[in-house]
Amino acid sequence: MAASQSKRRHKARRRADMSLLGGIRPPIAVFATLLLALAGVTALGLGSVKHKALPEAVLTSQQHFAEDGAVALRASLDEGVTDLRRVAGMFSAGAPASPDTVLDKVGSTYQKWRGTAVIEIESGKLLAARGENVPFRAIDRTKLGEPDGLAPRMIRLANGETRLMSFALLTWDDKPQQLLVATNSLRFPGISLGKFRAIAVVDSEGTILSSDGIPEPEQVLTDLQRDEVKESNRQLKVFAEQAVKDNNRHPQTTKEPGSGGFLGISGSIVGDTFRGDRSVAGYATLAPPKAGPGTIATGLGLTVVAMVKVMEDPTSSINPLYGLVAAGALLLIGALVVAVLMGTVQRPLLKLFLESRRLARGDLRRPVTVPPYGETARIGQALERLRVQLGGEPADTRPTSRLRRRLGASLLIVLCAALVLSWAAPVALLVNRAGNTVVIPQQLVDDQRERTDTISDRVRRSLNEGHADLTSVGRLIGDETDPKDMRAVLERTAYEHKRYRSLYVLDGKGEVIVQTGHKPRHPGGQAPSEEPIAMLGEGGKEPIVAGYAEIPGRGGAAIVGEFRTDFLNSLLKRPGLGQVRVVDAERRVIGGNNGFLPFKKLPNKQLDALAQGSAQKVGMYPRPSGVQFRDGDDVQLAAAAPFSGGGPAKSLGWSVVSWQKPNGMAIPAYVLQNRTVLAGLLALTAAAACLGWLHIIVAKPLRALTGQAEALADGDRRTVLFPRHHDEVGAVARSLELVRQALQDRQRRDGAQAVPAGRN
Repeated sequence: MAASQSKRRHKARRRADMSLLGGIRPPIAVFATLLLALAGVTALGLGSVKHKALPEAVLTSQQHFAEDGAVALRASLDEGVTDLRRVAGMFSAGAPASPDTVLDKVGSTYQKWRGTAVIEIESGKLLAARGENVPFRAIDRTKLGEPDGLAPRMIRLANGETRLMSFALLTWDDKPQQLLVATNSLRFPGISLGKFRAIAVVDSEGTILSSDGIPEPEQVLTDLQRDEVKESNRQLKVFAEQAVKDNNRHPQTTKEPGSGGFLGISGSIVGDTFRGDRSVAGYATLAPPKAGPGTIATGLGLTVVAMVKVMEDPTSSINPLYGLVAAGALLLIGALVVAVLMGTVQRPLLKLFLESRRLARGDLRRPVTVPPYGETARIGQALERLRVQLGGEPADTRPTSRLRRRLGASLLIVLCAALVLSWAAPVALLVNRAGNTVVIPQQLVDDQRERTDTISDRVRRSLNEGHADLTSVGRLIGDETDPKDMRAVLERTAYEHKRYRSLYVLDGKGEVIVQTGHKPRHPGGQAPSEEPIAMLGEGGKEPIVAGYAEIPGRGGAAIVGEFRTDFLNSLLKRPGLGQVRVVDAERRVIGGNNGFLPFKKLPNKQLDALAQGSAQKVGMYPRPSGVQFRDGDDVQLAAAAPFSGGGPAKSLGWSVVSWQKPNGMAIPAYVLQNRTVLAGLLALTAAAACLGWLHIIVAKPLRALTGQAEALADGDRRTVLFPRHHDEVGAVARSLELVRQALQDRQRRDGAQAVPAGRN
């Protein structure tokens, strides 16, 4: 009974000495688990990559295209409502004007509304109208005073088309209040559709309110074309209904984690095949430009659907068995590494631990079992010498063999790392490389070109809108406004439009009369520029784009608005386009979606030649261009789109250039390459972490303990042995310390017995 209790106490003490997180077992066990998990991931990840007739990258590109359309439509609708209300506010702040004067000035400054009208609210009488007929009789004048009485609303005309009706109040003292009404279509401003693409605006019920890109049946000539038009309309309707159903999802679930960008709900849909072409669509809801409350347009519940026909590639070039082969090779190497670690490091150390505890308890009956090589062999040999010394016999002084000294735990760990590296390095660097034979779908090249053209038009329209604002403000200031009132007008304009960094008024000699915002960058003493939009600060650290609008009746005075650089750059930040730059007529960079050097050339001659070629006129206007560059294994998609529309910004001769490498796209060849590289890197990471852990926790303390054990066996009784960790190596150190103390006690006893004998 007493022996059983003693045995249990011994086991309890042994368990207390072992740390749950330390020792040699945890790193080897974790390493084996990680290699097993990585083998499974390799088999599933690489084996599941198959050639798809329609790559995922094409679907993602359609999603981004729909997001571009939603951004453009939301900005256009919000800008229209804001401009109408701002113009009405400016007229209301001045002297009373006739309805015809109001509409004439509105129409000459902004060409964005299909129809405008002024109505007397009290009587409902139409005072003036321009453009298409405004259905003002559908307006309930009794509800205009309610909180949302002036909110824009959608109406359907007799011909089936939908219009967005916006309202603003014209208020003067001693005059009946008037209502300024404007109607706008729900068509997209400046969206480049290219060939075989259609885009539509869908309401919350799935009804198509407007569409572009599909010709009317009477516009085509053959029965085949009529069948294609019929099928396109049917497919677009199906896509619209499906998109509305998918809008109930959370925005974060519709995009890849960390992708950012569009804040609304977006996605892609695969449709049917017709005459060998597959219909695919992207959809996106109207979302605010930044997180926070929505805008006027986002409250309309509209969705943009963009549909395109894509030719599928049925050929297959990826072997699905590669994942199993790679995983099997990793399992074999992992099993060998774990066997080496357990057989040459773990087991000898555990045996050494037991032998050291036996000596510490005073059991000297049998020799110490010495491991064959490494630090454990040297410590085992030292323990055997100490056992002999504890027994009072002369110790063996033969030196440790060179083999035992060289074959240490660190060398074995390096050998295991080399085994893992023999699998990881080829996988990460050589295997499954896409090379220069990878097939890039033509649709991606087309989308790069069309999306770049859309951004180019958006930048041009933003500059034109800014100049129109300046023109409107200049006409409001006129020839009688004093500087105090000018400042009030400029401050209100800067508050309503965040696109300006500075607003100021110059007289005919170029002197600043009044300004708000940052310090003017217009050269002092120079008359206002004759160009409506000009570049300031050329050659400096920051390109400044400024708009000039003459103030009537002030002898050449002009209002100047300097656009914020980050405002223009924000127009270029669209996901899925890579690097985007705005270049001037000399192809110098003046804006970008990320870091750039102002007034420098494009990164390479190919992009420069592309921008130069696209700026050449083809017919009446220059055309956007999209190409695929190949230089060895380096593949790059690039596009250039010059300013091709009208307005003051056209004279700038600017272009938007974009480029990106497709190796990050969801193309099967690149997906397989990226997953293969990831598998190799994960193996290297697992090896570095676990083997490094083993080296720090076991190998280094074991090497230090080897020297201490040999010094103790050589006669050093003064150096105290402290364990570094509560693990096997630490337990051996504690046992050696107990042996040292026992040797000291024996030495003191022998000395005490020798002194009296000498005296006698």
